[in-house]
Amino acid sequence: MKEAQYKMIVLDMDDTLLTDDHTISEENAAMIFKAQEMGVYVVLASGRPTSAMTSYAKELKMDFYNSFMLSYNGAVITDLKEDKILFEQTLTKEQIHELYDYSLKSKTHIITYINDAIVSETDSEYIDVEKHITGLPHNKVVSFKETVQTNAVKCILLEEPSYLKTVEADLKLAMPHLSVSMSKPFFLEVAQHGIDKAYSLKKLAEKLNIHQTEIIAVGNAGNDLTMIEYAGLGVWVDNVTPELRHKADVIVASNNNHGVAEVIKRYILKQ
Repeated sequence: MKEAQYKMIVLDMDDTLLTDDHTISEENAAMIFKAQEMGVYVVLASGRPTSAMTSYAKELKMDFYNSFMLSYNGAVITDLKEDKILFEQTLTKEQIHELYDYSLKSKTHIITYINDAIVSETDSEYIDVEKHITGLPHNKVVSFKETVQTNAVKCILLEEPSYLKTVEADLKLAMPHLSVSMSKPFFLEVAQHGIDKAYSLKKLAEKLNIHQTEIIAVGNAGNDLTMIEYAGLGVWVDNVTPELRHKADVIVASNNNHGVAEVIKRYILKQ
């Protein structure tokens, strides 16, 4: 049987494409450029806000190669060449306020994003991680509800990992009308119902007339699972969340050992 000719590779960023110090290794970058030169779309798909992805996309010249980003766990699709949003799906103000009430009840921290800033009522070591990852300013407010008077793309509930795992199960039951997934052990991401990385990947693939069998997706965490299952070839890096290891077609080297470069070499360059 003839092996599929892959036309798109979709990469999660944190703990997948990026090393632990949030950089793209020379090995990964070199292989990404080779794939793009062959005409393969390289797409970044992250829970990050759009503005916290753009510098990496430009470093990889994805704007020059006419590519795309899926940010906020798929709630936004950006055309990098045209520098415009193709798709955006938000949470309503009422849903965000409902999540705030839930965060009080469940004793978790909650953040959202307004005007490219992180908004919260509280400080936390886990909010500090998000500030560090995204480079966004933190607007600590007296009243979360009074500050959030518009729709926003997503919220994150944050707390110690073993406790947050129990909150995840409870929130999925309490709010089945929302999309809930774990991006890091201390980040529980909440978006509009049906919104995840697979949803926007499918939307983008249809626009580009690319079949799902022609797509490789690479990730490491719960919020990557839908795109790993959707893609023709679903790949975990070796540092995948342990209980998800059996859910992909292939496991490659870790994020610190150029797993993305390994995928491109094996399945796109066929080396």
